[in-house]
This record gives sequence, C-alpha cells and structure tokens, in this order.
Amino acid sequence: MSYRLVDSDAVDPTPDRPCELRRLTDAAGLEQMAVNRFRAEPGEQIPLMYHSHERQEEAFFVLSGTLFVETPEETFEVDEGCLFAVSPGDPQRAHNPEDADAPVDVLAIGAPKVSGDATAYDP
Repeated sequence: MSYRLVDSDAVDPTPDRPCELRRLTDAAGLEQMAVNRFRAEPGEQIPLMYHSHERQEEAFFVLSGTLFVETPEETFEVDEGCLFAVSPGDPQRAHNPEDADAPVDVLAIGAPKVSGDATAYDP
C-alpha cells in the first residue's frame, strides 16, 4: 500500500504564473491525474491563457471565494463549495474579476495527467 499526506502550504509556488499556483501532483506521487491549488487575488486569472485541452477533463472546486469561468457561451460564477467541470475540447478561462472583494482559492484536478495538450482559444 502507498499513502501520501501533502501539506499544500509546504509546496513552493510555481514562478511566473498569473496567480499563486502550487502543483501538488508530484508531491503526492500521482501518476493518473494532476492536482493543483490556486489562489487568485482580484484581477488575476488562473490559466496562462484562455484555452481548451485536447484530452484532459478539468474540475475546479472552489475552497473559498467565488471563481468566474468564462466560456464562449457565458461566464459562470462558481461559489465556495461548488465544482465546475470542463470536458476536453471546451474552451475556458478561470479568473477572479478586478472588482472582486476577496481572493479565490481553488483546487483544480485534471485527468488524465498530460503535458502540452492545452490549445489557445481566441474568442
């Protein structure tokens, strides 16, 4: 059996990101999924770009605050305690708007664990 306990605060933030990103995947020894914790201050976005994934499903669970997710059809408000799921091929941009009152903390899960399958989307 193999169990791992990860303190996300002990994982160093990834540099050069639009918000605080702590990559938990490697710290947890995960091979089939990616897990990241984000903290976005007002005016910050979570991804590097408006994008879609070719193969990966994504799920964003809001730990605190309100996450806004822009899609081609509408912008969703995802409140604390709610989950927003994205299918492969569906473009989105998750962010905390400039006029937000507080930061948003999000746990993001992607499966399968892939690298380089994000495609920029230009609305």
